[in-house]
Amino acid sequence: MPVRSKTEFSSEMKGGNLNRFRARFYSFTLVGLMVTTIFLWSWEKNPLSALSAEDQLVWPSPEGETLEETSHSQAAEGTINAITEQGFGTELINVTDSFALESKDNGTILNSFSEMKVCNYAKGRWVADSRRPLYSGFGCKQWLSDMWSCRLTQRTDFSYEGYRWQPVNCNMPEFEASEFLERMQDKTIAFVGDSLGRQQFQSLMCMVTGGEERPEVKSIGWKYGLVIPHGALRPDGWAFWFPQTNTTILYYWSASLCDIKPINITVPTTDFAMHLDRPPEFLSRFLPQFDVLVLNTGHHWNRGKVTGNRWVMHVNGKPVVDRKLIQIGNAKNFTVHSIARWIDSQMNLHPRLKAFFRTISPRHFFNGEWNTGGSCDITVPFARASKEVTQDESSDPVIESAVKGTKVKLLDITAISQLRDEGHISRYSKTAAAGAQDCLHWCLPGIPDTWNELLCAQV
Repeated sequence: MPVRSKTEFSSEMKGGNLNRFRARFYSFTLVGLMVTTIFLWSWEKNPLSALSAEDQLVWPSPEGETLEETSHSQAAEGTINAITEQGFGTELINVTDSFALESKDNGTILNSFSEMKVCNYAKGRWVADSRRPLYSGFGCKQWLSDMWSCRLTQRTDFSYEGYRWQPVNCNMPEFEASEFLERMQDKTIAFVGDSLGRQQFQSLMCMVTGGEERPEVKSIGWKYGLVIPHGALRPDGWAFWFPQTNTTILYYWSASLCDIKPINITVPTTDFAMHLDRPPEFLSRFLPQFDVLVLNTGHHWNRGKVTGNRWVMHVNGKPVVDRKLIQIGNAKNFTVHSIARWIDSQMNLHPRLKAFFRTISPRHFFNGEWNTGGSCDITVPFARASKEVTQDESSDPVIESAVKGTKVKLLDITAISQLRDEGHISRYSKTAAAGAQDCLHWCLPGIPDTWNELLCAQV
C-alpha cells in the first residue's frame, strides 16, 4: 500500500474538515429555514400562538361567589384568560390593520403588529341610526304579542326606536336576516327563561323575518311538548322551523330556571317542589338538540311570586330548612350558580353547543313600585341617563360570577338597558291593572332587538 506524505495527509484532513463544516452549515441553514417557515405559517393561522403567557391579554372581573346579591362595587377583582372562549362574551379583534407597513429605502418594513384588544360588548354608547328599527312596529303580527307592540297603542312618541348600540373597540356587524339564517343553517336556537326571555325570542323572530308574514315557517312546538295544557291560556313555549335553512328558533317558559314538580298530583291545590339544584326537565331532555342556548332569570325571585305560585324550595330532593338558603336572594344565587355549572358540565358532551346566560333586564319604576303608583312616563331618550356605559364589570354580579370559569358566556345587557327607561310599555300596557304602568317589559321594536344584535355578534 502506498505511503502518503505528511503534506498529503494534512491536506486531506483540512479538506475533510471543510466538507464536514459545509455539511453542518447547510444542515443548520435548512433547519433554520424550516423553523422560520413553520413560524410564519403558524403566525398567519393564529398570531396569538407566538405570544408568551405574559403577553396574552387578561380581562378584569369580579371574583368570589357570595350568597347575597351585592353591588358590583363590592365584588373583589380577579382575572380570566380573555383569549379563551369562556365567559364574559368577549372576543379578540383587530383594531388596526393586520400590519402597518411603510416605505423606506425603496422597500417596505414592518412597522408594528396589530393592537389586539378584548371586546366587551356591554361597554359603549347609544348612537342615533336612521336605519332603525329593524322591522315595522305595525307588522310582525305573526310573531309579536299585541301587548308588546307599542305602535298598536295610543303612544305617539317612538323616538326610542331610532338608536343602535355601538360597543367600544368592537367590530359590531350589522344584523342581516338572510346572513344570520345561513349561519344558523341546520341549527336550533333556544331561549329558556321568564317573560323577558319571551320578549327576546319574539324580537328575534321579528328580526329574522323582517316582521313580515312567512307562511312557509312552520310551528313545531309539538316536537318539544310545547302544547297548550288543559285549562291553560297558552303553551309553555313556542318553536318555529325555517325550512329553507333548517333552522329552529324556540322559547320555553321557566321563570326560575328550576325543575318544578307538583308535590301531590292528586290534589288540585298541591304545592310545587322548586328544586334549586336541578335544571328544568325540558332543558335536561332537549339540551342535546340545541346549538345556541340563551338563559335568563331574575324577576320572579321575590317572595310574592314564590308564595303565589306555591313553590316550596328543595335541595337534594328535600325541603330546604337552612334559614340562610331559604332567603330569596340566596336561593336565586344558589340556583343561578347551579345551572351554570350544570350547563358547563354538559358542554364537553355537546361540543357544538354555545351557551349564554343573559343578565337581568332592569326595571324603571320611579316614585313607587308597580302596585304603589310607580311610573316610567319619560318618552324622550336619555332624559334621565347618559348615552354611555364606561364600566368594565357587569351590573349583574350574580350572573357574572356564576359564569366565571365556565364555558357559558355572559350576554351582558343590564347596564346598556338601564339607560333606556323611555323604552318601556309604561302607561300604554294592555294587561296591567287599572292605573298601573308596565316599567318592566319593553316596547317592540325596541331594546330587546339590541340584545339579539349582541347575541348574534357573539354566536
